[in-house]
Amino acid sequence: MIFVTVGSHYQGFDRLIKKMDEIAGRIDEKVIMQIGHTEYKPVNAEYFDFVDDFEKVEQLNMDARVVVSHAGAGSILTALKLGTPVIIVPRLKKYNEHMDDHQLEISEAMSSVKGVVSVYDIQSIEGHLQENLALASVSNNHKLSDSLKKYLSTLS
Repeated sequence: MIFVTVGSHYQGFDRLIKKMDEIAGRIDEKVIMQIGHTEYKPVNAEYFDFVDDFEKVEQLNMDARVVVSHAGAGSILTALKLGTPVIIVPRLKKYNEHMDDHQLEISEAMSSVKGVVSVYDIQSIEGHLQENLALASVSNNHKLSDSLKKYLSTLS
């Protein structure tokens, strides 16, 4: 199963949801999407807007072979904490997906972490989904923590 999450940001992420819905229509694997404020409604995948119960999100992360996520730190950390590889697609200002491009910085900071693939060309997601993504390991948590600390220090 592939779990797609776009977080709770007030701007939708139509570009990612449309692409993952297109892929869901071609592959023989279940796709479940948390679409947040996205206007586009998937036709080939199960979806929901938000959940009140974080345990449901954790269960979806645990059940997933891979999580496809916006570059929200909480979404990325949840997947990695639960041992699920993550494909990160940053929201971009030029598509009105966020107020700035800070998700590019998060994607770059996370791209060296095992189990994380940062995707900047949305057309390449399907190819990355076919890769045998390695699980994040416990020994990888130190590098993950360092990457996030480094990124967060640039914000102050």
